Amino acid sequence: MAKQIEAETLRDWLDAQQPVTVLDIRSDEDYAQWSIPGSMHLNAYEALRAGQLGPLADANVPVDRPIVTICNVGRVSQTAAELLADRGFDARSLAGGMKAWSLAWNAADVPLPDPSCRVIQVRRTGKGCLSYIVGSAGEAAVIDPSVSLDVYLKLASRQEWSIRYVLETHVHADHLSRARELVRQTGATLVLPAQQRVRFAFRAIADGERIPLGGAILTAISTPGHTGESTSYLLNDTAVFTGDTLFTNGVGRPDLHADPDAARQRARTLFASLTRLRALPPHAVVLPAHASEPIAFDRRAVAAGMGDVETWLTEWLASEDAFVERVTSNLPPTPPNFTRIVELNEAGEFPTSDPTDLEAGANRCAVR
Repeated sequence: MAKQIEAETLRDWLDAQQPVTVLDIRSDEDYAQWSIPGSMHLNAYEALRAGQLGPLADANVPVDRPIVTICNVGRVSQTAAELLADRGFDARSLAGGMKAWSLAWNAADVPLPDPSCRVIQVRRTGKGCLSYIVGSAGEAAVIDPSVSLDVYLKLASRQEWSIRYVLETHVHADHLSRARELVRQTGATLVLPAQQRVRFAFRAIADGERIPLGGAILTAISTPGHTGESTSYLLNDTAVFTGDTLFTNGVGRPDLHADPDAARQRARTLFASLTRLRALPPHAVVLPAHASEPIAFDRRAVAAGMGDVETWLTEWLASEDAFVERVTSNLPPTPPNFTRIVELNEAGEFPTSDPTDLEAGANRCAVR
């Protein structure tokens, strides 16, 4: 039996930039859906199921570093690791495969010109989920938490920050919210946009309302369209957390839980919200809740200045009718299990079973 490696250990290796070859042996289709950044891909899945090396037989794999083989759930990759080990390679299989990798994360500091605050972007690398810790004068807020609570607690502790607020930009449809659990752990105040969707207690925040945080201010900007309650948070005119309303290279989809007519109406609402965000200062850093691709262990924040975003957004917003047609005719596939995820997020429940059963796969919230 070949050796195995846990997802957390591989995460630590990649975060430390330790030499390792991540060898993904899944089909072309599965690899295209989501993958580990920097991985090597060989479509050897069917051959390996038959106990053969297939494309691995003459693969140019480095011999001076460990090899970690990857499949969807960690079974066929075990066969790959065994066959490679027989050939003398230091090979091991990722236990649980890409399903287990769904919870892996990395972090990056967001460069800001404002010395009164600091923002750490926490990235769920496989799903592209982006959450944030905003710190100022010993106080912190966590926005859109999507990974293990220990990640936020440890990052805040290192900075000697006390988590005072946990905020959500909207009710998410592609990952289970960790907000209520984080509030239970920290005693922080749970802040959500004013709405009638969720069935638990929270502090409702309305358009224009301000939250003091140490020496900084977070100001709510109502930006509906992706969902009816979607809200962005402006940090000191320096950065704006846009949720799934505005991405660095696309906009939020308006069609989830909506029929075609409702989706078109939401698209018109989204047009107005984007027009409002576009009016922010060009230097304001756009910080979305998702990225469209798996996120590398490069410590580079997924972010863009509003001035840079405006270079493509201007064309999108040239006409409301054209915008509506563009976003409703170019929709990505519906996120898997989104109905169940929304139900749990509205109820404020977190399943006792493995959350990756619901969350596995890349996010599909953006229109590009």
